[in-house]
Amino acid sequence: MKKIVKTININVDKCNGCRACELICSAFHAVPKYSSNNPARSRVRIVRDPLRDVYVPLYAGEYAESECIGRDQYTIEGKEYDECGFCRASCPSRDLFREPDSGLPLKCDLCDGEPEPLCVKWCLVGALSITEREEEVDGEEVKLTEMEIGLESLVKRFGAAKVADMVAQITKDKR
Repeated sequence: MKKIVKTININVDKCNGCRACELICSAFHAVPKYSSNNPARSRVRIVRDPLRDVYVPLYAGEYAESECIGRDQYTIEGKEYDECGFCRASCPSRDLFREPDSGLPLKCDLCDGEPEPLCVKWCLVGALSITEREEEVDGEEVKLTEMEIGLESLVKRFGAAKVADMVAQITKDKR
């Protein structure tokens, strides 16, 4: 069985730090769509050092339940960066790629329902592009929905009983 896998490619040499990708992503993921613009809700972020003209777009990857052990240091044009600064994962050790109101992890969904990710479409300098490839898969792949990921995260953080009580209370209040 084969499936099409889409990947966002990043060319850091072309990025000028305009942050159009952050703005369109946050607007697309607002509820309702395009009703607000809060870059903290964006699934793409620009790691920036404007004095050195360094801009690196990162998009949100998988949620990591625990911190990684990698803390390597990298030197780029004389400036030191830690490995964590270039990581795409949402993890317990930092707030990057977390929903600002709830703290739930964010993950790039490639603007599900759109012909191409909007960050790629709105990147006027071509720093972001998309590629597609076919990949072999064994059996059926179970892909968690955004709601399942969020509920799982809430249960791990607050416990199943507290989450169930809150859902019951919200349901009761809505009637």
